[in-house]
This record gives sequence, structure tokens and C-alpha cells, in this order.
Amino acid sequence: MAARRTLEEWLTFQLQLHPQHIDLGLERVRIVADRLALLPPTARTAIVGGTNGKGSTATFLAELAQAHGNRVGLFTSPHLLSYQERLRVEGVEVEEAALCEAFEQIEAARGHESLTFFEFNALAALWVFRAAAVDINVLEVGLGGRLDATNVVDADVAVLCSVGMDHRDWLGDTLEAIGTEKAGIFRVGQAVVLGAGPMPDSVEAALLRLHCHVRRAAVDFRWAVHSGGRWDFFQGDTTLLQLPPPALPGAIQYQNAACALMAFIEVYGLQKLDAAAIGRAMHAVSLPGRLQIVPGAVEWIFDVAHNEPAAAVLAAELRTRPRRGVTRAVFGMLADKDVAAVAAQLDPLVDHWLLSSLDGPRALTAAQLCAQMGSLRGTFELCASVTEATARAASQAQAGDRVLVCGSFHTVGPALQARGLY
Repeated sequence: MAARRTLEEWLTFQLQLHPQHIDLGLERVRIVADRLALLPPTARTAIVGGTNGKGSTATFLAELAQAHGNRVGLFTSPHLLSYQERLRVEGVEVEEAALCEAFEQIEAARGHESLTFFEFNALAALWVFRAAAVDINVLEVGLGGRLDATNVVDADVAVLCSVGMDHRDWLGDTLEAIGTEKAGIFRVGQAVVLGAGPMPDSVEAALLRLHCHVRRAAVDFRWAVHSGGRWDFFQGDTTLLQLPPPALPGAIQYQNAACALMAFIEVYGLQKLDAAAIGRAMHAVSLPGRLQIVPGAVEWIFDVAHNEPAAAVLAAELRTRPRRGVTRAVFGMLADKDVAAVAAQLDPLVDHWLLSSLDGPRALTAAQLCAQMGSLRGTFELCASVTEATARAASQAQAGDRVLVCGSFHTVGPALQARGLY
């Protein structure tokens, strides 16, 4: 019998299998999912899309479902350091053996179908969650929605957190075009939660055409934050008062938590709500690299913001924190991102940039990144890697300074590792 592949060997194989790293479409993944009898899923399913906020919202929803006694499978992407971060059952990363078993089943079923790395990933999530007999699948969309591999499932509820400019090479260069792709996760008569407004006309047209049951943030459900951080949630005749603050920092997390709570209600009903369980979920939620603040003589802030809307949210959060000394930014981005737009949001708050080369097929070198930054208020230097940039920032910083690490998962993950934080 041939030796079984290790997880690392499987991932290397998947990266080399398909001629394109990103190749959107549902035909290949649907064929293999049907062969594995993964469709329709035996569990309830929530799909969470949007330009920003989807990872946090999906994680909140998973914690809410688990706190209410449900067995939960959570699929998110990308990962910071370990592939196993992407798949969790009851909050625990899926073990390597279970992932390899899923990959073996997928490989045996795919025949001549060539799958992308992400398609293997999404199919593995569905296979692992079925094998684990979860009560609910919570699936975060990878890219776009309409042609994303997660959209092979007809979900019970769809959450669209936001629509902004990102992935223009794949989704289009207007909000209307991007909205069309994001709205592709909707189904006829489906419960849909909208996390922000107003949405592009293309989203509204899809909702009308499909006769979706829509719940809009700040219209059909609301939240109010108290000075001490506790918050209230309102939906129809339901009022939940003095909920604990989300464990994830940042004002935007109240919006994400409220959207997740609304999605939970759509799946399970108001009668299932338990204030104590909601409180446990708010305390338990954890997502490294989202406005992760490490206090000390030098304050470190890690955030995976990688597009203009996310950078604007990050900049707003930075402005709420008193600026004590020099702010340095360890910064690296991928080639398909709008570098100048992100830099423009952050440059008023950054005194010195440490521009880092990243690894991978979509990565920018520090020199390429520098060429796209536009006019900067602050000074800058080029670094061969995130590890080097992080070390330089640490050596340069003095008491009272701040170090910001942002621009990509591929920046934040290695920086957290270099600082011994992950």
C-alpha cells in the first residue's frame, strides 16, 4: 500500500493541481460534491459574504450557535499561519488526520476534474462537517459569492455584511458589478441579513427578484452601545439589554455581532434565544489579527485590513487611541489589491513605513509595493520579509511609540509569529 500523504504534502499537491490559483466557478466543485453525496448538507447552513466583516460575523454566529447547545462546523479563510485554522468543529481546529482523510475522499471522487486549492478546501469542510455530524455549517465566502466554491450549498440564511471595492480583477471595477457577485449567494425565498446600508442597486434587484425575506441592519434590527461597552439589541418586539461587549475589539464588532445574532434568529427562531448563552458567546469569540492590540511600553496593533474600506475602519480606530509617540507600520500587500487607496487611508497616522516583501504567487516585493504607495507623508524603508520588518520595527521603537502591522493575512500572520504571539 502506498504511503499516505501528510497534510503538508496534500497542500503542496493542491497548489500545483490546477493551472490557476483562482478560477471561479461552481461546475467542478458541484460535480465532486455530488459524487461525495455532500449536497444538500444534512445540517442547517449559514453562508456569510461581504467585502469586510464576514470573518468576524461568521465567527460570532458560530459562537452563538455553540453557546445555545448546537454542534457547529465553522469554515473561514484565509489562515494566518496554520491551514487547520480554516476548519473548526465546536471551536476546535480539525485534526490533520481528519483533513487528510477528507482530501483522500475528494481525490478519489474527483476523477478528471481539476480542482483549485480553495475548492479542495471547501469540499473538505463539507466532508469533515458531515462526518462530525454538526447541527449547523457556518461557511465564510472566500471571494465574491456567485462563483465561490462555498456557494455550491443552498444555505438556510445568507448574510451580506458589506459591499466595497476589492478584488476588482475578479469581481468588476464598480460597486454595482461587485454587488451582483456578492448577491449571488441569495436563493429564492431565503432569509437574508444585510449588515450595512445602503446596498448597491444590484443587491436590491436580486433581493426583489428572488423574493428574499430581508432583515436590514439599523432598520429591521438595531443595536445601541453604552459608555461602559455593554450593548442592547432590538428586533421587532424583542429587546435584549445590557449584553456583554464582544471580546473582539473595535466599534465595528458590535455591528458584526448584531448581524450574527440576527442570522441566528433567522435560523433558530426567537424562542431559542437565551441571554446567558449570548453573553457566553460574546466572551468566547476569538479571532487573531483583527484590531489585535498588544499593550506595553511600545503598543503593537495587528490588523488584516487589506482594502480601502477596511483601512478606513482601522484608521478610525487608531484615531480613537491617543497618539503617544512615533507610529511605525509594518506593511505588506498582495498584487491584486489597491495599495495606494489603503496607504492613503493610513498615511496621516503613520510616521514611518517598513515595507515588506511577501511570499506566494500573488505577493508584491517591497520595491513593487513602494512603487504603488503614492505620495507619502511619512518616511519609508524596504525590507526583504515580514520577519525582517518586524525585527526592525522592534529595534527602532522607543517607549511611547506604536507599531502597526497590517495590509494582509500574509503580513499579520508572520509578524504575530515573529513576536511570539501566535
